[in-house]
Amino acid sequence: MEEVIIRTEGAAGWITLNRPKALNALTHDICLKVEAALDRWRDDPEVKLVILDGAGDRAFCAGGDIAQVYHAGRAGDHAVGRDFWRDEYRMNVKLARYEKPIVAFLHGFVMGGGVGLGGHVSHRIVGESTQVAMPECGIGLIPDVGGTLLLGRAPGEIGAYLGLSGARMGPGDAIHAGFADLFVPEAEWEDLKAQLAETGDVAALPRHAAPESPLAAAQGQIDRLFAGATVSEIAAALEADGSDLAQAALKAIRRNSPLSMASTLAMLRPPPGDIVAAIRQEFRWTWRSMEKGDFLEGVRAQIIDKDRAPKWKHAGPEDVSEAEVAAMLAALGADEWEELA
Repeated sequence: MEEVIIRTEGAAGWITLNRPKALNALTHDICLKVEAALDRWRDDPEVKLVILDGAGDRAFCAGGDIAQVYHAGRAGDHAVGRDFWRDEYRMNVKLARYEKPIVAFLHGFVMGGGVGLGGHVSHRIVGESTQVAMPECGIGLIPDVGGTLLLGRAPGEIGAYLGLSGARMGPGDAIHAGFADLFVPEAEWEDLKAQLAETGDVAALPRHAAPESPLAAAQGQIDRLFAGATVSEIAAALEADGSDLAQAALKAIRRNSPLSMASTLAMLRPPPGDIVAAIRQEFRWTWRSMEKGDFLEGVRAQIIDKDRAPKWKHAGPEDVSEAEVAAMLAALGADEWEELA
């Protein structure tokens, strides 16, 4: 079975992730094939727009398939992960800067690498089942694939809240936070895709009212709780607040990698100016993540052994120094990520 189905239909270039049992997790090969298709269609006058979707009913894309990266890293081979991230990030930038409309249908789980694939394009459609999240701090990584750009542009302190806690957003929340553009009931999706392929025209995209957003309702509370300059200050504010939102966020912060969270906060303050600045900063961190960070231990605990008991390098947020974060984000010299690499 092909991992990704790439074809043209009418006026559309069409990319369907086809690993439903793996929640359409991205592999290195999928990223390269998607990029090649985008390059091929850029100058094809027959292709007016691109459709992005995922097979199955559970996920558009639940993230990157990082088991291979983990096993190579445990064996001392960090090149597998670095090469994957370098190429994936290049694909993310091309998606964000593509000259033709790209319409992404974001159903079910849209997490991590799935946000990188569908979260930067020109037309991002969500439905009733959509659950968007950037949960990377839970596996000792940081919100990457341009995630720091989206988080940095979210209203108020919502970016810090989502990045540190990994909280999930339904469709209304995703639109409020700037991770999606349009809500369309999923019963209409197949007809809409067919119409887009036939006409090549995004002007006819339907305009439905967005569902209510609990995030929007909690905006003031989130802005107050996540205003602290450090993760420790934020945790203290959460401890002093008895609300369900605060206690759920506090539980996540106590569980996640202290180094990852401190680095995430630093990457959002100030936020990156554009997709390339975000990607370059993220790559510096992920390039070092196996040697200097908690990535291998986080993947072991959450995905490989599933004991959910990671032994992070730091006991808590208060143990992470500014110098350690700065070292993770320092320029890489000859290994720096370049847009046209």
